[in-house]
Amino acid sequence: MGPLVSQFEGTLDQFSGDGIMVFFNDPLPCPNPAERAVKMAMAMREAADQLIAAWREPGGDLGFGAGITQGYATLGQIGFSERSGYTAIGTVCNVAARLCAEAKDGQILLSQHVNFALKGSAATEQIGALALKGLTQPVVTYNVPLVGSQAAFRVIEGGRRVLTRWPLCAPAGRSLNGAYGA
Repeated sequence: MGPLVSQFEGTLDQFSGDGIMVFFNDPLPCPNPAERAVKMAMAMREAADQLIAAWREPGGDLGFGAGITQGYATLGQIGFSERSGYTAIGTVCNVAARLCAEAKDGQILLSQHVNFALKGSAATEQIGALALKGLTQPVVTYNVPLVGSQAAFRVIEGGRRVLTRWPLCAPAGRSLNGAYGA
């Protein structure tokens, strides 16, 4: 997945459990950060399909889910004297992580802000308003459906289920586009 982050000019922020957090538009601004985040997630979903096929042989199971949102975040050296790192914090990161947690196998969930920013450059379908942990208002959510040869990801009978999550955030202006996975 790392090479895909570079290909779409994202910033790999961290690994967390079986997921990653990626953001766009910082430290270097890029055009169309929401579109880049969605297209990266679509490419990751397709790449995950190859991993899933490989894991079937030894009896394992793997799934893919992503959450993408857009908004402002605090970016920079965060931490304290003994431990700090360049990262993003804020509600936008939390929303991306919550969307990711809600994603079912093969889903790429988007906030309304991201769906609007796409301006039709990717097919989406409205899921509805989701009540997400830690938020007082429901989040209107969209899914990027599977297209063409992309197969839906399923739990393998008798196999161990491992669901990999890839949350993403996409900001506007000097905000953040990224992904957080857990």
